[in-house]
Amino acid sequence: MNKIPVDAKRDIALIGHHGSGKTQLVDAMLFNAKLIDRTGILATDTEEIEKEKKASFSMGVTSFTHGENRIYVLDTPGMADFMAETVNGIYACENVVVVINSTAGMEIQTERFGMIAREQGKGIIAFFNMLDKERASYQDTLGDLADTFERTPVLVQLPIGSEGNFKGLVDLITMKAYIYEGNSGTFSESAIPADLVQMAEEARTKMIEDIVQNDEELMMKYLEGEELSGDEIVGALRKAYLANEVVPVLLGSAFKNIGVHQLLDFVVSVGKKTSESSPRSAILLSGDKIEVKPTEEEPLVAYIFKSVVDPFVGKLTYMKLLSGTLKQGDTFVVVDQDSQEKAGHVILPEGLKEIEVDEATVGDVVKLSKLKKSAVGNTATHKDRQMKLDLPVLPEPMISKSIQPKSKGDIDKISGGLARLAESDPTFKWENDPETNETVISGLGSVHLDIMIERLKKLFSVDVEVGKPKIAYRETVRKTVETEYKHKKQTGGHGQYGHVQIRIEPNERGAGFEFIDKIVGGVVPKNYIPAVEKGIVEAMKKGVLASYPVVDAKVTLFYGSYHDVDSSDMSFQIAARQAFKNGMTDANPVILEPIMDIEVFVPDEATGDIMGEITSRRGRPMGMEPQGKGTSKIIAQAPLAEMLDFANKLSSITSGRGYFTMKFNGYQETPPDVQQKIVIERQRELEEQK
Repeated sequence: MNKIPVDAKRDIALIGHHGSGKTQLVDAMLFNAKLIDRTGILATDTEEIEKEKKASFSMGVTSFTHGENRIYVLDTPGMADFMAETVNGIYACENVVVVINSTAGMEIQTERFGMIAREQGKGIIAFFNMLDKERASYQDTLGDLADTFERTPVLVQLPIGSEGNFKGLVDLITMKAYIYEGNSGTFSESAIPADLVQMAEEARTKMIEDIVQNDEELMMKYLEGEELSGDEIVGALRKAYLANEVVPVLLGSAFKNIGVHQLLDFVVSVGKKTSESSPRSAILLSGDKIEVKPTEEEPLVAYIFKSVVDPFVGKLTYMKLLSGTLKQGDTFVVVDQDSQEKAGHVILPEGLKEIEVDEATVGDVVKLSKLKKSAVGNTATHKDRQMKLDLPVLPEPMISKSIQPKSKGDIDKISGGLARLAESDPTFKWENDPETNETVISGLGSVHLDIMIERLKKLFSVDVEVGKPKIAYRETVRKTVETEYKHKKQTGGHGQYGHVQIRIEPNERGAGFEFIDKIVGGVVPKNYIPAVEKGIVEAMKKGVLASYPVVDAKVTLFYGSYHDVDSSDMSFQIAARQAFKNGMTDANPVILEPIMDIEVFVPDEATGDIMGEITSRRGRPMGMEPQGKGTSKIIAQAPLAEMLDFANKLSSITSGRGYFTMKFNGYQETPPDVQQKIVIERQRELEEQK
């Protein structure tokens, strides 16, 4: 394969709500490029689980030629649970095609993903899909486009026919009609149907007025009544698109393969070329800021936007080259992992297959196999100019579940599998909690975690049992007490003797454990003092209420006694341990629970219901901030134990439009009724463990 000229490359990230037809649109593109022999196979849904459930859970990556150009397509999932894939797809591309279900209008995830594209400064094209369906429409949604993207929507086509009779398009730039035959993607060019001529002229006038506003020369020409040529209109439209002033609106049906060819023509003629990509901001390892320019002459900088676990081949890594070149055999550095890697084979994805190339350059999307260390979100660079890209912030995991392998023989395999899955999705976290002795996985929603568990089973042959994660409670004291314990035991030979008197008192919340030595006169020899502290630390591992670790306590050793022969480190450890347990029982102990800082983003009309829901979960709303466009942010604190199923309730109340972030704040005392339930549940749990 010959080297692709830089300006012959285009990229598009397809974004939109689940069910808007993005993957079906890719099928039509590949069919027209003669890379698949039929549509409807959902070619970029390559995972077994995606084929089973007929839904996209990961980003599809492909490319094809259109005329003299190569177009890279990143087909992103439409569910909020897999938002990391969509954010990465948007970041990797310069052109974003928002696919809209014409029967549903601007759905919540379309709006949410579209706002991300706008915030990243991407060129945005709207494609109204499914115009062949009953009740399909686009006119009423144009205003929503303007509100979401803060750019002027510019209609560049009109439909010929509607719903089941939708059969073609009027191009308002060329003022020609394209009539399609069946679902083949083939079309014929003709004059505009007579009943659409007046509508087309009015729509063309509005299109021109929308795009010449920022081109003074064309504006004057238009106002003076001169006819603008097709090239002038395309030039003005392209200028406005590159300046992020307009959202061109195109129409079609992926199912009927109508408008797909015109969409790609438009991407080529109006969309951003690789050389027109915005410079990416990055930070050198020295700390200096730098901009990565999209040229072949710059040193290599690439963004790892996708990682695939293949049980046969190993890890496959997808990178978008943001500058420079990459040849077979080249070495580069994955900066985030401080790992030097070698490009054994440089592969370009094409259709359902792939092309091995000697050299890839800026703008190419490549696939590499068997990198030693890499993860989605990492930056790959030339060894002599290492940097980390300034990346968009991804949402934090909102929901957690505990898992354990059904087979004890899979205990080692589960860690390896989870680590590989975490490399492919930065919003998926896992940890093994030694305190609760369980593995906890966290993600953006229930579907997210369910799919990760399915992948664990299918890719790594690990079957797990899923449960509700345990909460890491703590215990502490609320009253100052003095207590003592004398450990005295006589056996054959040396006996055991250790005697301590200690004061236990509350410490500031979050201050942890503090040990104070107030021994005078050597009543406890200095060499036994560390043993006393060690015994207390050991005792604090299990509190007296529910065997949770004890925190925020101050312990003072102020008196004791010893025996010249029978005293030992172990004797003083035992004495200190028992003294602490006895004293804590009298020190008004209480269970502490983790409290989370929460930010909930909801439609304005749902704020009251969500505040009520947070309050019912023992939460404390602390304020509300308007976010614009009918959305508010509720700031609150709530116990972690009450938030484990909040995501599902939030989705129900807001019809899927709400989302939230959560991070640990600290510990606070549980109310008496809650404490009683915790103690009973913990006793049951400990009995089962026995």
